Parts: sequence; structure tokens; C-alpha cells
Amino acid sequence: MLLIFMCANAISNPTYDEIEWVELIPEDDLNALLDPPDFLIDIEDGSELDSVDALSSMGTKSDNVQRFQQALTSTRIMESFDKKSVRIPGFIVPLSSDDEHRVVEFFIVPYFGACLHMPPPPPNQIIHAKFDKGVEVPQLDVAFWFEGVINVETNSNELGTSAYAISLDNIETYN
Repeated sequence: MLLIFMCANAISNPTYDEIEWVELIPEDDLNALLDPPDFLIDIEDGSELDSVDALSSMGTKSDNVQRFQQALTSTRIMESFDKKSVRIPGFIVPLSSDDEHRVVEFFIVPYFGACLHMPPPPPNQIIHAKFDKGVEVPQLDVAFWFEGVINVETNSNELGTSAYAISLDNIETYN
């Protein structure tokens, strides 16, 4: 009898594996992003050269630069996360809101300011979410915990592209 209760309880209260953002990115993409070209250090944030497009137009095309550029736009994912119940911290980049100004569609990103500053996170570091209940976002620098089932699914709009989506069960302020 107890076993049946535990199974029923497990179905209604799924267990979420707490994950870190780096787990969602293939190791070779991560290594490329952790080894940026030296000349990027001299580019001022927000300047004309601070963009993925500017990087593509620069004359230097060493293997390091090419691999870094590929990693910045990579939609390669970790298949092991498809249909997995996860808990992940992150920030909301609003895409649409309801009549009460609650955010109902958004990107979840690993750090504040992502998608607003260049370069944005690569698609395999952005998760698309829809949440019909809506979430109040008092400020964009407020971090949240997100719990739900992650899926491999590409979504694009003018703010960016995501390589993952999540069917959310819970959102709570990060503490």
C-alpha cells in the first residue's frame, strides 16, 4: 500500500534534477567559448564591434576565431536532457505578457543582461518558455528557479534563438 502511495505521489510531484547551464552545452562548444580570440579583450562593450556580425566580418580567420564564432551560434544540444525534469536557475528575457502585465512567454538565460548585450548566449544556453499563469517580473535583474520538463526544440525571434524549451511546472524567486 505504501509503495502505491509513493508512486502516485511521485507522479503528481515529479523530482527535478538540479542542473547547471554548462551541462546543456556540448563540451567542445564550451571549450571554444572559454578560449575566446585575444583581440576580443580590446573590444568595448556596446561598441559597433561588440556583435556576432562584427566578429564574422573581421579579417582574422584563424581556427580559434572560426571555432569561437561557431560556438556563439551553436544549436547543438545534449540529447540526454530531452524530456528530463529539471530545476535550473536563470533570468527572464520577456517576449510577451498578458493584460495584467505578467510575462507569459520568455527566454530563460544564464546571466542578467543576456540578449541585451553582445554577444548573446549561444542558442544552446537559452531556454524558451511559455507560462500561461504568467510571472511578475519586478526587475530584469531578478533571478528565478525554473522547474519543468526540458525539450530539445529550436525557437527564434528578434532577441535570439533557443535550442531548448521547457514546459514549466513551477517558478520561484531565486534565494
